[in-house]
Amino acid sequence: MIVKRPVSASLARAFLCIILLSLLSTGVALLTLASSLRDAEAVNIAGSLRMQSYRLGYDLQTNDPQLAAHRQLYAQTLDSPVFQLLRHRWVPAQVQESYRLLHARWREMDMRLAHGDTDWYRQNIASYVTQIDSFVLALQHYAERKMLLVVAICLLGFVAILLLVFFTLRRINQQVAAPLSALVEASRRIEQGRFDHAPLDTRLPNEIGLLGRSFTRMSGELRKLYRSLEESVAEKTVSLQEANRMLEVLFRCSQALSVDAIDRRCFRHILQIVREHEPVTSITLSVGENGFLQEGEPQAGAPWQTLPVTMQETTLGELRWQGKRAEKPSLQLMQSVANMLGRGLYFNQAQKHTQQLLLMEERATIARELHDSLAQVLSYLRIQLTLLRRAVPAQDQTAQQIIDDFSRALKDAYQQLRELLATFRLTLQQADLPAALEEMIEPLRAQTTAAIRLDCRMSGLALDAQQQVHLLQIIREAVLNAIKHANARAISVSCVSAPEGHHAVYIHDDGCGIDSLKEPEGHYGLNIMQERAERLGGTLAISRPATGGTQVSVHFTSLAGVQQAGRPHNDNADNN
Repeated sequence: MIVKRPVSASLARAFLCIILLSLLSTGVALLTLASSLRDAEAVNIAGSLRMQSYRLGYDLQTNDPQLAAHRQLYAQTLDSPVFQLLRHRWVPAQVQESYRLLHARWREMDMRLAHGDTDWYRQNIASYVTQIDSFVLALQHYAERKMLLVVAICLLGFVAILLLVFFTLRRINQQVAAPLSALVEASRRIEQGRFDHAPLDTRLPNEIGLLGRSFTRMSGELRKLYRSLEESVAEKTVSLQEANRMLEVLFRCSQALSVDAIDRRCFRHILQIVREHEPVTSITLSVGENGFLQEGEPQAGAPWQTLPVTMQETTLGELRWQGKRAEKPSLQLMQSVANMLGRGLYFNQAQKHTQQLLLMEERATIARELHDSLAQVLSYLRIQLTLLRRAVPAQDQTAQQIIDDFSRALKDAYQQLRELLATFRLTLQQADLPAALEEMIEPLRAQTTAAIRLDCRMSGLALDAQQQVHLLQIIREAVLNAIKHANARAISVSCVSAPEGHHAVYIHDDGCGIDSLKEPEGHYGLNIMQERAERLGGTLAISRPATGGTQVSVHFTSLAGVQQAGRPHNDNADNN
């Protein structure tokens, strides 16, 4: 075999190029400096033209006999040999144009001086001096540009030499040092009985390439004997690693659901685990119309894969994900995750429904106690008051007035107790928030001619059972107030969710509007609504919009919601 490009020849060419490049940059810089030798002279002579212009004006004004000599001297200065050098084509057009205009202007000035036009000269001397200044400034900029050009040429030559040295060293490293190191390492492995060395570069046109080709042919046959065995071991290893990784993911997902209360954070944790351990760019879990959890940013144009989230042949949601371009997650693993999420959603609904049943049972017990005690006492007092009215003479107006006041107060108390019992007897058969809200609103539609519109875009995963009951009671109280006091034609209930667990509920009517936020004596509905909002970890606001009516708004976050169950006296909502 013949070596096409010996290493010694390549090094000689590189050093020659470095020398030629340094000579070229130095020569150009010296030529540029040589052209700048008379730049200072040109600037000084151009600057002297200003003094001579003012001197000519003074001579003209004083009729100095040396005016003609000074004019001739000015013309000689303007036509100095140093200015004649400005006619070369490499001189910037701005400098040549400035000199030409100055020369043309001087001919006009000289003619005025010859005719002794003092007034015209005095009026135009300032603009002429300004033109001289512009010419001086152009010369100065020209000189500065040449100096900057020298600096740029030097820097460019220096950078070019550095780049040439860099690429020369890199080429030596690529074609000599690195292949030689690889060859030495391969020799050591062959000496130790190992033939899995890195492939040698056999395409080099120098001596190292020839040596690499010979060494590769020598070790090729031995490497073939080991290749099949290594591939078999590698396939088994990858299979075991994949199985171990899938088991680890499923185990961590199972741990995420091994908690006392399965909530939104558990499902988000599962999505995070899948995204961390699987080649998934984005994964989402959809539950119902409003429940939506997402991890990762979706990629535009990337295909989505979908699996239903089921439990006992009931579809509870949908699991969707986008795989990476190079690899995709195991469909078997994703199916297992979907089944696990289905069980989690089923248990979440069961837990929430159980908590609601416990709350409803507790409230029903309180309602029975109130009915068996306070309601019977009020009924007894009403009977006794009727007997008292008959026993008191009709002529006793003072007593009759007291009895009437007491009767009205007792009637109001009895009415409030009936509404309180109705509130306590509120039963919910649905664990999902939109369904529970629709179930609660339906009986209220029969109590009014106003149209009640419901728009719930809040997921039931956002709230636990206690928070859901508080929210439903606030909505029910606000709707009942609108039915009883607002004389409204339309009532709207809107529940929306924002990112990061922020939620808002708006109850708006087009009625007469609330007169005052201060409740009448003996009424506690607004205060209890405010207390329920605080237990949700949020705020309640009542306002009169510019469009009319009343708006009740509740803002809260599920991350700060109160987890403990409410006490019995907090459920005593007054509906007046």
